[in-house]
Amino acid sequence: MCVVYVCGVCVCVRMCAHVCLFVWVCGCVNAPVCMPLCVYACKQMCLACQPVLCCLSRYYLGRRPVVVVADPDMLRQIMVKDFSTFPNRMMIRAATKPMSDCLLMLRNKHWKRVRSILTPSISATKMKEMGPLINMTMDTLLTNLLGHVQSAESFDIHRCFGCFTMDVIASVAFGTQVDSQKDPDDPFVHHAQKFFSFSFFRPIMFVFVAFPFLAPLARVIPNKRRDEMNNFFINCIQKIIRQRDEQPVEERRRDFLQLMLDTRSTKECVSLEHFDVVNHADELAHTHHSGEQGNGGAGSHESPNRRSVQTQKRMMSEDEIVGQASVFFLAGYETSSNTLVFTCYLLALHPECQADSPDYTNVQDLKYLDMDISEALRLYPPDEDCMVNGQFLPKGATLEIPAGYLHYDPENWAEPEKFITDRFTAEAKASRHPFVYLPFGAGPRSCMGMRLAQLEIKMALVHVFRKFNIVASTDTKVGSTCDGPGARLQEVQHRGQHRH
Repeated sequence: MCVVYVCGVCVCVRMCAHVCLFVWVCGCVNAPVCMPLCVYACKQMCLACQPVLCCLSRYYLGRRPVVVVADPDMLRQIMVKDFSTFPNRMMIRAATKPMSDCLLMLRNKHWKRVRSILTPSISATKMKEMGPLINMTMDTLLTNLLGHVQSAESFDIHRCFGCFTMDVIASVAFGTQVDSQKDPDDPFVHHAQKFFSFSFFRPIMFVFVAFPFLAPLARVIPNKRRDEMNNFFINCIQKIIRQRDEQPVEERRRDFLQLMLDTRSTKECVSLEHFDVVNHADELAHTHHSGEQGNGGAGSHESPNRRSVQTQKRMMSEDEIVGQASVFFLAGYETSSNTLVFTCYLLALHPECQADSPDYTNVQDLKYLDMDISEALRLYPPDEDCMVNGQFLPKGATLEIPAGYLHYDPENWAEPEKFITDRFTAEAKASRHPFVYLPFGAGPRSCMGMRLAQLEIKMALVHVFRKFNIVASTDTKVGSTCDGPGARLQEVQHRGQHRH
């Protein structure tokens, strides 16, 4: 990356093969731009001539304008109050099945219908059913860790947690039991690794970024590796669906795949205002729904037309079910495993914070563990013309939310680079703007898998800390700029004391 200074304004320009693909302009998002790669100078200078993110900035991703919004009040407006103006994620025209049918890719009414059906499936009550499945995978993780204890050598814990997370996803989303660390040649593990070995840094991808109208060609260009991987996961889920349909109801495995299959025989769904999982708006939907049933529908102000729209197409297609199972890899693998790694890394450096056979309820009640994970997510977070808070946002622009900037803003976090779990006491959270901490997003497009991710992470950490101490070794890199996943942890010792 080269840094260019234009008229006192710091502009970062990333170059590849002499083709400018990214242009970053600090400040002055309202400035007119004639050409996508032209830079309009503004008067505000960046501190110490470094590329610093202002509360409102912009850059170009190829020919696509991207507005970076780091103002909490604007984020609340965009993500919640004016959600109808910003309902979709950035379109990826090159997406193929099954990913093209997942929630991340769906848009407008199609997304709204699928999300309304899925939201009841990830309630706190339904997540309790995932506990036994995660516990089964936990036994494999603890066995693998015990092997490292016996070797009495430093080891890279990232691989252990990566395998654990993959095993959880295979079990919960695909109904398949695997041990990816002991059996890396398992067909499921083999194709999953193909999924994550994909790289955007290839010449053809730069062409699609620079000329997005060519992106749909990626769907028809022959790609044996991609087609083999996609067909494997599609056939895997379709086979399990057929097996489940032939089983008696009481014998069916209670996993997320089954919860999605159950939506075919239920009319339960929720409206847009109950999509926000982060703020537990979905839990209110059950109370609201029960109240309406108790009143026999009296007092409802919905028009017959709206009711007919809500009752139609409440079933998910098989393609949509396969798409949601597949997105677990995209959204749940590296995010969960990295959170586990960074939390262990930080607790190895702060052994006084290391925490106490958990079930769903008592895991959620471990407030110190929740504070540890929240602070780790803060330090290492998993990004039509209109006016918002007086700022003009051009039609067609992509909005980007810089969670890392928000989580390190010294105006909201004292000593932001330090690991201070007391930032997440109930009193501290109540005194802080809710939109300066966004590890799972907010509003109707918030992360639907938040509860499952938190359950998986908390159960893993409780089991590990109940049996072992995580100790930093001489190989562990210390500092805010360390490569966390590459940090190596010394022997895992049997636990001698608990945190209360």
